[in-house]
Amino acid sequence: MSVSTKIERALTASPAIAAAIYAAVFVLLCAATLTALADLYGRKNAAADAAGLLDQLRDRRAAVALNNGPINGSPFLDGPSVTVAGAALLQRVSTAIGNAGGSVQSSQVEVTGNPAGVVKLVVSAELELNGLQRLLYDLEAGMPFLFVEQLDVQAPQGATAAAASPTRMHVQLAVSGEWRGAVK
Repeated sequence: MSVSTKIERALTASPAIAAAIYAAVFVLLCAATLTALADLYGRKNAAADAAGLLDQLRDRRAAVALNNGPINGSPFLDGPSVTVAGAALLQRVSTAIGNAGGSVQSSQVEVTGNPAGVVKLVVSAELELNGLQRLLYDLEAGMPFLFVEQLDVQAPQGATAAAASPTRMHVQLAVSGEWRGAVK
């Protein structure tokens, strides 16, 4: 007797077994359908979230364009000497940190030992967590072109630091820009 004959005989002899198998297959198909619907619903929500984020970024870009006008200016650091260009870089970064709600603790401009025309600035600042994103966007999206070479962020340590300023953190930032030389 073959296996298929045994199965057919068991199903015809007991309709309860056939009904149980039918119910199990029906439950499995319903579960597969519900899983597929849940996946589609999750993808729909993810697409809606991404569209909302895109709209938010577009609105923010439009607001920046309205507030600051079009981004104009030279992509290079201006100044008659590399020292003046370093001071302009320091002023630009300090203003960006202030606009982001932070304060500069220390700074160091490096104008010697770099390739010709590159001015590097290392800044140590106190900044709120929400201001970090604004700072980085301001530095990398504006003029002149600035490049964040190093970013070190440290959260407050211990209970006393957390109680004194729970959302402020220490940020060390290395930013560079290119000085094209004295314009003649």
